[in-house]
Amino acid sequence: LKVIKDKGYARYFLVVADMLRFARTNGILSNIRGSVSGSLVTFLAGITNINPIVYEIPFERFLNPDRPSAPDIDMDFADNRRDEVIEYVRNKYGADRVAQIGTFGTMAARGSVRDVARAMGFAYEIGDRISKLIPMGAQGFPMTINRALDEVPELKDLYTSDADTRRIIDMARKIEGCARHIGVHAAGVVISPTALTDYTPLQFDPKGEGKIITQYDMYSIDENGAGLLKFDFLGLKNLTIIADAVDRIKKIAGIDIDPDNIPVTDTATFEMLARGETADTFQLNGDGMTRFLKDLKPTSIHDINAMVALYRPGPISFIPEYIARKHDRSLIKYLDPMLEQILEKTYGILVYQDDLLMMAHKIAGYTWGEVDKFRKAVGKKIPEEMAQQKEKFIKGCISHSKWPEKKAKEVWKWIEPFAAYGFNKAHSVSYGRVAYITAYLKAHFPAIYLSAVLTSEQGDTEKVAETIAECKRIGIPVLPPDVNESYSQFTVIKENRDQRLEIRKNPISNFQSPISDSYRIRFGLVTIKNFGQGISTAIIDERKSGGKFKSLADFLDRIKDKNLNKKSLESLIKAGAMDCFGEDRGLMLANLDLMLEYNKESGKQHADQDSLFGAMSDASSIPSLRLIPAPLAEMRDKLAWEKELLGLYISGHPLERYREQITKNGMTIKKALEELKEGGQTIFGCIVNEVRLVQTKKNDTMAFITLADFSGSVEAVVFPRVYNEFKNVLIPDSCLAAKVTLNTRNGEKGFVLERVKGL
Repeated sequence: LKVIKDKGYARYFLVVADMLRFARTNGILSNIRGSVSGSLVTFLAGITNINPIVYEIPFERFLNPDRPSAPDIDMDFADNRRDEVIEYVRNKYGADRVAQIGTFGTMAARGSVRDVARAMGFAYEIGDRISKLIPMGAQGFPMTINRALDEVPELKDLYTSDADTRRIIDMARKIEGCARHIGVHAAGVVISPTALTDYTPLQFDPKGEGKIITQYDMYSIDENGAGLLKFDFLGLKNLTIIADAVDRIKKIAGIDIDPDNIPVTDTATFEMLARGETADTFQLNGDGMTRFLKDLKPTSIHDINAMVALYRPGPISFIPEYIARKHDRSLIKYLDPMLEQILEKTYGILVYQDDLLMMAHKIAGYTWGEVDKFRKAVGKKIPEEMAQQKEKFIKGCISHSKWPEKKAKEVWKWIEPFAAYGFNKAHSVSYGRVAYITAYLKAHFPAIYLSAVLTSEQGDTEKVAETIAECKRIGIPVLPPDVNESYSQFTVIKENRDQRLEIRKNPISNFQSPISDSYRIRFGLVTIKNFGQGISTAIIDERKSGGKFKSLADFLDRIKDKNLNKKSLESLIKAGAMDCFGEDRGLMLANLDLMLEYNKESGKQHADQDSLFGAMSDASSIPSLRLIPAPLAEMRDKLAWEKELLGLYISGHPLERYREQITKNGMTIKKALEELKEGGQTIFGCIVNEVRLVQTKKNDTMAFITLADFSGSVEAVVFPRVYNEFKNVLIPDSCLAAKVTLNTRNGEKGFVLERVKGL
């Protein structure tokens, strides 16, 4: 507390506490990232929800008397409510004193090539082809054109042999890195003590949303520039998912869940992760992480935090040793007993940057100011600075801990490879907590949690498909929308057996949670393309007030909304939302005009008006609806309509009739991606989802196609000779046997298509 006050940050902390108090009292889920979780003061003030004593997070990593710069308090909010917090801050502290930070988009390698090619009058395909040969950057290091030329032989060859490519790349190198446009920083907000114009020029957001943004970017606005303190307000989708799931659990299961007080010792959660059921959890999903978790068999939150820190390029190589030591403590060895005090919970393995800093402080005798410089030196990986730190560290171990020089050098040699990869422990604990909460909710309320995931991802067809596959894997039916059951978003339907909900008792968490097979999920009405919120709300409100719709005629008679027109009614029918009335989709579509006329006529309250449906005996009479016979829809039509309007096949799958063939073959897309080595070949059954044609430099046609089966989807390259031979069957919705070769490009696994044959 004294350090915070003496450094002059008391007001800053109180403002942050005020923001988070507003979020909490208004049900806006938040999470604090970074080293601030090492402060007991922030925990007691309600800024963080991590107790630094429990997780042994040092305060000095966050703030110490010798630290010259202001501390960072990075705040995550549920991404659908982040703007509410910014609006609160603007109202409380003054609209003329609060703004989001502007950011300058620069000419990156790929964008420079595309822009130059367009400006110089080249065809789009030429710039597109060159830019796609430039890999994406990684680990915070952006890709440059020069680096791409060094790393991608194909790009280098094209540059050397093709004059147009050379002209484009040479010009692109001249503008690479220049400012291209101004936008809004994803998280940065500033609050000034007086009018913002005393510190920074301002402008409106270029998107025209009326937001005021600074014209200084984040590097110029801070205390070393304009003198303002930056607040980070980041929207995190997973917090939105958690908040939505908690709300649904309350409404559907009648159970109150407080995410901040979920027990972190829950056996069912750890057992689920140990089984590899990690899909749709935060930070713990993906093939590699899942494989490690199955081997690790986590039993504590500390295991989760360590995996969050280790599963990154570099330290990922330490994971097998971490797993081995967890299961066999005899493998744990320390170069000195002093190291055991620091590394005991990570089985003697360097996992966190904080461990390294504690070693510098406790063993090498660094002051906390020197520790901060040490942290920056190892983070930047500058050879000269590292050489200086090596000498200082070794001398410190000798003088402070009375170690022999040999041992001091041995310890430095041991920690040096890790130094560049050290991960902030507080950050791991913060994100490990969010990861654990998502796993906990999935373990205890799978259907409700996954319905929240589906709602959050509903614009991403591929992600929705993956989550639906996970639902089916654990036995949760996912059904088309239904006017009698669906709400706007993905909807959980409770299946009460004997009119009561079956429950199981969890011995750890001490509350009752529903079993997963008590539920099914339906697509929401707004998930249907061409179907808006207005008509969806009208249907839901009418169902709430008047009960479920008893028949097609009852539905048409009761929904009197201007948005129930030919387009919306057709979408409802094709998506399967009116199957509940027992009428065939093909029959209803053939009678679409008749149904709309019925809807119009049944709304007339005067019996003396002429009607297509005959005279009504009195004003309250409802005309009868008789559909004219028509051909019924075939299954392939229904599936095509669902794919068109929902983005996925729901009632079945075009590959279903070939399931025996495909299963007998034994190979799937997922299995091929996991098991094949580079250049390896295999054959699997699949459906063509998407075809994108490209013209080569020689004006030949090749294609990039998306293939899918029951296990997933993948992109395959089809070179001109193969495309020309099989183009008649390489069309969307074709069911094929495909012979492919595994090919890794820019770090992404995919296939080269060799031959195909219709199933």
